[in-house]
Amino acid sequence: MTATKQEFWAFHKANPSVYKEFEKYTNVAIDRGAKHLSHWLVIGRIRYETAIETNDPDYKINNNYIAFYARLFMALNPQHDGFFKTKLTKQEKEEKQYANAK
Repeated sequence: MTATKQEFWAFHKANPSVYKEFEKYTNVAIDRGAKHLSHWLVIGRIRYETAIETNDPDYKINNNYIAFYARLFMALNPQHDGFFKTKLTKQEKEEKQYANAK
């Protein structure tokens, strides 16, 4: 498991409400007929809503975690696999290259 992925899981466990919001706004888009959506757009909405509604300066979502939220959503909702376009992270690409070099 990559360091970023470990950091994501630690953040996710400490802040489960972020995923709940991610799932909520993604499902709103799906219910309105979206076939694909940017996971950055969903996080942008969460950032906007929390900045306006909570005024909490400590509520920050690391950009490195955004793809992991998309992957988590699709893993927990397999009927929507492919809804978000994802690719390997830089660390995953490096690990794959290292494994192939052996």
